[in-house]
Amino acid sequence: MTRALLVLGITLAAAMPARADLTHRISSSLQLDVGGASTRAIRQGNSYSVSGSGVNTTDGTTSGAIGGLGAHTNGVNALTAVTATQATDGSAFSFSNSFQAGDTIPTSAPTVGAVPAFSDITSTAAGTAGDLAGTISTAGAVTVTAGGANTSAIGQVVTELTTR
Repeated sequence: MTRALLVLGITLAAAMPARADLTHRISSSLQLDVGGASTRAIRQGNSYSVSGSGVNTTDGTTSGAIGGLGAHTNGVNALTAVTATQATDGSAFSFSNSFQAGDTIPTSAPTVGAVPAFSDITSTAAGTAGDLAGTISTAGAVTVTAGGANTSAIGQVVTELTTR
């Protein structure tokens, strides 16, 4: 009897189907973008720098003055300039003086499409779709067609095959 059960067990085990999971996934995506208009404006500030040695300075009225930024009008400072002369004839001296006038602060907001007259401006025009298009065929072929300015097209097909 044991022999019969053993033979029956082996026969059933050999006749059982194999178990394997197979998963196949395909996903595709297409992204078409038309950018909007944008402007970035950065206002330049005022700056003043002075350095030196072996010199006498004056602002025209005060001896030893080193100049600087005076009162401002609409965000732009007036410069108090200095004059430097060699302190001792024949002696070593150095003098450096620099001034950067800042951008004027606008008194009203710019109208749509206009930008303030600042030193650092980056402006991007609005995108135009033009011929912007894209397709993904059932075979997985991606076709994208360039549009106008400030546009982008991205197509993608992902195929995944999993066995367990």
